[in-house]
Amino acid sequence: METIDIAIIGGGPAGLTAALYAARARATTVVFETGLPGGQIVTTDWVENYPAFPEGVSGAELGELMHRQAAHFGAEFRTFASIESIEPAGIDFVITNSEDEKVLARAVILATGAVPRRLHVPGEAEFTGRGVSWCATCDGALFRDKVVAIIGGGDAAVEEALFLTKFAAKVYVVHRRDALRATKCIQERCFENEKIEMKWSRVVSEVTGADGRVTGIQLATTNGEPDEFLPLDGIFIFVGVEPKSELVRELVELDASGYVKIDHNGLTSYPGLYAAGDVTVSDLKQVVTAAAGGASAAFEALRYIDERMCSVG
Repeated sequence: METIDIAIIGGGPAGLTAALYAARARATTVVFETGLPGGQIVTTDWVENYPAFPEGVSGAELGELMHRQAAHFGAEFRTFASIESIEPAGIDFVITNSEDEKVLARAVILATGAVPRRLHVPGEAEFTGRGVSWCATCDGALFRDKVVAIIGGGDAAVEEALFLTKFAAKVYVVHRRDALRATKCIQERCFENEKIEMKWSRVVSEVTGADGRVTGIQLATTNGEPDEFLPLDGIFIFVGVEPKSELVRELVELDASGYVKIDHNGLTSYPGLYAAGDVTVSDLKQVVTAAAGGASAAFEALRYIDERMCSVG
């Protein structure tokens, strides 16, 4: 069985930064990523708040730069690799993929991130990819001169609504409350945009369609007003995320929502197993905090391996 120093599960900003720090320290480092390196950041149109880019940078470019830097220092990337299990093997870990290939790692850094939460209403699954989307950056251009709706009221929802105005003729923002949760400066841009119309105190109760395409959404009210039907061509859902922590659910301590609990260095409740990024318990989930978490996790994983080697010697 192949033996490596550090296995990093996930190739987003947290995993890529962990790979950079681990490989630069000359640890044999392998990143396992189900898609292309970069994670969800590659679907972000523009990043304005990452240091060293005063004019901003596209998410795809930022992800590629992180990938290239980690690879430059020797990190190996195994893309489109679905990891099925992480199992303790003494003081090491056996990583098994969907092809039943196994790797023995001295330490593991979980950086699997989180995935968009579903509404779980009739029509959502049926019309996924046929008008229902969770990525405005990916699919926005398909709705040129169309009418679309964003579901949600946080930063991601409002930023994606603003992005969609580049293509769509009309963008509704549907929010269950009577005020947005997004950052004030983002709200101001939203309210100033003539293409955006708010639908306050509304929740989606059904996605409707015909001939394999979305035709509208049924909206239920949260304040006693009459329900309404909103005809449109597409719906983009941004109502939060769910952590991808299934691989370690039986190994480490999680919070009530399934996020991995870590200390300030990224250590989980299981020795040798670290976590970083959106899969962990944290108030601020940004690229810069994911990168910082990846660096801390790698540093601690390296120290853990060094201490083991010293104790053996």
